[in-house]
Amino acid sequence: MAAKMIAFDEDARRGLERGMNQLADAVKVTLGPKGRNVVLEKKWGAPTIT
Repeated sequence: MAAKMIAFDEDARRGLERGMNQLADAVKVTLGPKGRNVVLEKKWGAPTIT
């Protein structure tokens, strides 16, 4: 099992910002009148198309 990494101050903020930007980039294509559909994969069962 890998050790946990604990970050403080600027390093922690930069890491959070990278994660939030990655999520925002994935979500923004689905918004608005020209929003595209996405497929959400599940571990079991059919994928969900939104």
